[in-house]
Amino acid sequence: MNIICEYKIREDIGFILEAEGINKLELSEATGISRSTLDSIEKKGVATNEVCEKLYSYIYKRDYRLNSVKEELIKEKYRNVLFHGSKYGLSEVTVSGSRNNCDFGNGFYLGQTYHQALSFVCEYDKASVYSFRYSFDGLKMIEFDCSLDWMLAICYFRGTIDEYAESSKVQEIVKKIKDADVVVAPIADNKMFYVMSQFAEGEINADVALHSLSASGLGFQYIIKTERALKKCMPIERYYLSAPERDDCRKSLIERGYLIDTKLKLAKREFKEGLYIEELLK
Repeated sequence: MNIICEYKIREDIGFILEAEGINKLELSEATGISRSTLDSIEKKGVATNEVCEKLYSYIYKRDYRLNSVKEELIKEKYRNVLFHGSKYGLSEVTVSGSRNNCDFGNGFYLGQTYHQALSFVCEYDKASVYSFRYSFDGLKMIEFDCSLDWMLAICYFRGTIDEYAESSKVQEIVKKIKDADVVVAPIADNKMFYVMSQFAEGEINADVALHSLSASGLGFQYIIKTERALKKCMPIERYYLSAPERDDCRKSLIERGYLIDTKLKLAKREFKEGLYIEELLK
């Protein structure tokens, strides 16, 4: 699927002029963007990354959470909306473009919220987030909650339970995933996968792992596994991620990491009698 979807910078300039009650000359002085460049954007609707950074950093520092509010509005307009974070921008998407060792293997990965998508790419200077509307009616879907099956699936596809890969329980889960058009499951970032790895290596039991992971608060991801499911998605808008917004996201991820670490330590004390991986898959 080709992605013809860019920043709505012309509209965003119009918004900030109206919201701040200023004219283009005043915006030029405040942002360091020349008046001629602002005039060009008004005509063509495009700008360089340098100009985008100046504009969107200014907007963010003025306490306008533009991207977050846009998320609310498009969900009110389209209802079914998902988000994807890209390190360098998208020209097309496929169901075979991801790494094989992603959470559920190959597929196009989307999240429920703008901030979910932002959290996966906030370390990258040229990253951006895209929104998509969708309709999955008539498709074969499999849904997971924060459960043992979910954890085993991710450990399988990330290659940390190879010695148990052929167990009947694991293979039953894998078959359901491979037969699905769309997989819906809690998001597992690297911090969460560290906890899962401890479970896979037999260092903690399943109860400790799952109670620790329930602290993540990242929400659900949607993995598009087939072409017919991909055709049910349509891009809406691309969102520029300014440096101050990415900085704030990194800080929030650090705080969330402390929460998971604390819950892991407490869960180890509280759930000492749970089953370990070798007991569950023997």
